[in-house]
Amino acid sequence: MPWHEVSAMDQRREFVRLATQEGVNRRELCRRFGISPAVGYKWLGRWVGGDRDLADRSRCPHTSPNRCAAATEGFVLSVRDAHPAWGARKIARCLEREGHAVPAMSTIHQILRRHGRVSETTGGACRDYQRFEKAAPNQLWQMDFKGWKRLPDGRCHPLTVVDDHSRYAVCLEACADQQGETVRQRLTTTFRRYGLPDGVFVDNGTPWGDSSGARFTRLGVWLLKLGVTVLHSRPYHPQSRGKNERFHATLEAELFSLRCFRNRTELQRAFDAWRSVYNLERPHQALGYDVPASRYRPSSRSFPERLLAPDYDAGEIVRVVPTTKDYISFKGRPWNVPRAFRGERVAVRPLSADGRYGIFFGAIQIAAIDLTA
Repeated sequence: MPWHEVSAMDQRREFVRLATQEGVNRRELCRRFGISPAVGYKWLGRWVGGDRDLADRSRCPHTSPNRCAAATEGFVLSVRDAHPAWGARKIARCLEREGHAVPAMSTIHQILRRHGRVSETTGGACRDYQRFEKAAPNQLWQMDFKGWKRLPDGRCHPLTVVDDHSRYAVCLEACADQQGETVRQRLTTTFRRYGLPDGVFVDNGTPWGDSSGARFTRLGVWLLKLGVTVLHSRPYHPQSRGKNERFHATLEAELFSLRCFRNRTELQRAFDAWRSVYNLERPHQALGYDVPASRYRPSSRSFPERLLAPDYDAGEIVRVVPTTKDYISFKGRPWNVPRAFRGERVAVRPLSADGRYGIFFGAIQIAAIDLTA
């Protein structure tokens, strides 16, 4: 069965959670996961029939009318041991999900404290933040590099991509660098699995922004050709990409602070396992302690294997940017365009009647022309 080297259980669980979302094309999803429809429907049938393991795991019953307090306490400790960064609220949701009686939050905290799983700390009150999110999955993905990590075999640059609506982590990759080509390769794999988003939200650094200050890069042009809008945050305002920043903090607390890694291969295996837990098991506070998979479904826009250039209407003024120059000629004068568009076809469109024009790549204006200047 052609599951990837990522845990077969994780692959199966992710597949069935996505396949049960409303409106999902299940045969297309099977193709994206590299399995036959027969295999996909077999695992889906097991899941619908109540099999939540899909692998060899403990066969303890989910419910027991005679469960004693000791059993509940043991479950609390087992969840905490498996996820040392989880607190009482997340553990309570796991108890509820598995059919256990749910004690008060203070009781769960006392169990953890009594068994030495937490230490008493003091701190200020938490601040309340107003949250904003897109109305549906895949309308916007937040993408960034987490701060690099030093490994015995060199640096690692974790690439993270999180769906704004559901907080579903569609990509978590241990990259050797932050080059645009590296990101393009990782995104290609992600797009083939989950489809295309409407837009991506990024910061202004490499490889999303140009060192000259321009916001267009070859990576951005590739995304525009795919019909993916590229949105940039305000400079020096990382809080505008709060979901991605929060994801980084969770990744630090639940993985990097607990383990050391010898190389990127080992780290990627850990990323794959942790991403499955994050998407399918970990209760998320911003989602009312549901899991991200409960709100996510793959995009209906499949990744095209052949990239198409923008199509312009007949009669439009079209120019081809030279492959070695950063300008086009119009009305006998050169006009600058961003370097990222070298070799691309662009259109010149009037903006007003007083000699002002825009240079467009498809529907996106990339430069301006002022004949009165």
